[in-house]
Amino acid sequence: VQLVESGGGVVQAGGSLRLSCAADGRFFINYAFGWFRQAPGKEREFVSAINWSGDSTSYADSVKDRFIISRDKAVSTVDLQMSDLQPEDTAVYFCAARLYHSGTAAEDYDLWGQGTQVTVSS
Repeated sequence: VQLVESGGGVVQAGGSLRLSCAADGRFFINYAFGWFRQAPGKEREFVSAINWSGDSTSYADSVKDRFIISRDKAVSTVDLQMSDLQPEDTAVYFCAARLYHSGTAAEDYDLWGQGTQVTVSS
């Protein structure tokens, strides 16, 4: 199953971006998805996750109330709507997938995309 992220870019503080993760439609319905990010010199960290049915989501405290994760089975994508972005949100954002149930640890996931850069200027 291939994961392809898109939607990264450069935005000013307070702005918004929408990331999208496209997956193979033959497998999409059975997979849970997570978004992680990694800033230079830092560990990869959990951002948000959604389970296979879409009825359970989770967020890191640092992004709660600013980011929203969603999935659309019609187009086999998982989106991360990011609002009120701050310079500390600058990182490479990765989409990850695993069967059925989501998790908050990178080790929980079997499949990873190549990442998309998000840069927030102050």
